[in-house]
Amino acid sequence: MVEDMRAAIFFLLTLFYCSSAVAADLAITVRTAAGKAVADAVVTVHPVEAPAGQAIRFPWPLQMDQRNLQFDPFVLVVPIGGQVTFPNRDGVRHHVYSFSPAKRFELKLYGRDESRSVRFEKAGVVALGCNIHDSMVAFIKVVDTPYAAKSDASGAAVFRGLPNGAAVVRIWHPYMRAPNNEVVRQLNLREGAVTEAVAVDLRTPPTRSGVY
Repeated sequence: MVEDMRAAIFFLLTLFYCSSAVAADLAITVRTAAGKAVADAVVTVHPVEAPAGQAIRFPWPLQMDQRNLQFDPFVLVVPIGGQVTFPNRDGVRHHVYSFSPAKRFELKLYGRDESRSVRFEKAGVVALGCNIHDSMVAFIKVVDTPYAAKSDASGAAVFRGLPNGAAVVRIWHPYMRAPNNEVVRQLNLREGAVTEAVAVDLRTPPTRSGVY
């Protein structure tokens, strides 16, 4: 009986060790063909063996500020079902809207220190505008995977603890010259670190103060 119990405990510890050890790190670097770093590219990883029904939560705030007559951030990554707040930090009123198929909505005129919120139930891209200030442009990328990140100023997006095995990696940017503004890579993730450099072609974006 004691030996059986010891064997069972050893088996469980082995399972725990294996499951905790089987994890991969992934570093994606997004650059133009000329070598310029691309910020604000949304990288999503879709492991083939990902567990179903996993709750999606991100550490960053689901918030799209209106500040200095611009949206901030320029690109916001939101989990499917996430509710985003739209606070107005400006001394003028804003009228936020989107005609995107993923989410059509309208937040009619509201002023400084007021806020509105919208829930995003469908994965996809939501382009934002202000009906008063045409120069205000931003994007919300609603994703259906817990493995999502946005490239930083150096073009890097890093993931820790991904499931091992085959995965589909999608890189999206609002100004990318590609079908649906994204490129797709098939990767085989393994224990340890995997690095991948992705070269993309970008359209010239509209002039936006403080962003490009």
